[in-house]
Amino acid sequence: MSTLQAPFRTPDAASSARDVRLAARSGALQSHTSGLASAHVQGNLVILPKSHAADFLRYCQANPKPCPLLGVSEPGDPALPMLGEDIDIRSDLPRYRVWRDGELVDEPGDVRALWREDLVSFVIGCSFTFEHALMAEGIALRHVVQQRNVAMYRTNIATVPAGVFRGPMVCSMRPLRATDAIRAVQITSRFPAVHGAPVHLGDPALIGIRAIAHPDYGDPVDVMPDELPVFWACGVTPQAALAEARLPFAITHAPGAMLVTDLPHHRLACF
Repeated sequence: MSTLQAPFRTPDAASSARDVRLAARSGALQSHTSGLASAHVQGNLVILPKSHAADFLRYCQANPKPCPLLGVSEPGDPALPMLGEDIDIRSDLPRYRVWRDGELVDEPGDVRALWREDLVSFVIGCSFTFEHALMAEGIALRHVVQQRNVAMYRTNIATVPAGVFRGPMVCSMRPLRATDAIRAVQITSRFPAVHGAPVHLGDPALIGIRAIAHPDYGDPVDVMPDELPVFWACGVTPQAALAEARLPFAITHAPGAMLVTDLPHHRLACF
């Protein structure tokens, strides 16, 4: 493993993916990763004991919109060479969540002290990739402009069960004017590996969201009178499934604190 160099400059959009990971590994980066290393794919994280890995793999395969898989580790191996050089999944995210019996019990900056030889890491596609494509087309995203985490909501859209895993789909929301919403559907359809096209546009109550101003995860953003709330399937969905499954032990990313991979965004475009 590489020796850390200090001091780190604060990562920004122009940083390399590896610089962002090293900043997280050193503890210098503890906030969300939106906008960092903007040319590179970011991923959501789920770490489970091997005894539940096969069921979780089937859950992801049955629910490709919220759970598009980018990579899976070997048991006990903290590296993910298919996603980047020198990745250490135990330390290279700014913030983690630790779950015991379905309850969130801690949000540490690394999980090296909790690592076990039976743990399997799953990295799931993140909407930051299609956000990059939207902004490249001139579509402004309010949470990015305001330097906030995206708003995320538990919905009444049920995921397809697999083994012990089941629960509601979590959706992220971006307010857009109608013309931008139509273009956003076209653009994000090119990226099925990072959630693809929206799952809902308009009235949030139709998907079980009663208080748009109070997201379940992330930060609230205003929806202006000339805008539609546009909802995409979200990689926080597995956290809802973990709560339902009540596994004795699991680790995830903290919402917005992603693994920054070496993959360039264009690698995930299907056309």
